[in-house]
Amino acid sequence: MEKNSEDKDIKRMAELLRKGATLTDLTCPACASPLFRFKDGTLWCGKDEKKVIIAKEGDTNSESSQNSALDALEITLTAKVQEIQGKIKETESVDELQKLSSALSELLDNLAKIKKMKS
Repeated sequence: MEKNSEDKDIKRMAELLRKGATLTDLTCPACASPLFRFKDGTLWCGKDEKKVIIAKEGDTNSESSQNSALDALEITLTAKVQEIQGKIKETESVDELQKLSSALSELLDNLAKIKKMKS
């Protein structure tokens, strides 16, 4: 059975080469198989069939960690926007509506800033 699995891995890797990917000297951090690079610069593991992002050791400001932090923040802020939207529907107090509207405006401004940073 292991032989069959290895054959499938080799066939997938050969298919990556046929699609124009190049074999690199890098290995997958998860399975240690060779990584392939597509023309757009994307690294791909042929065995795991996943995109691989390599961060330099000690690089705390890598693009990948920054994007994942921005993604997490965007998700949190979007959830808060939905929460405030629900509260706006329920409230009848003018003062409370003003507070919620102000908070909503700030959240939406911050979401716009995050999207601008990601692009």
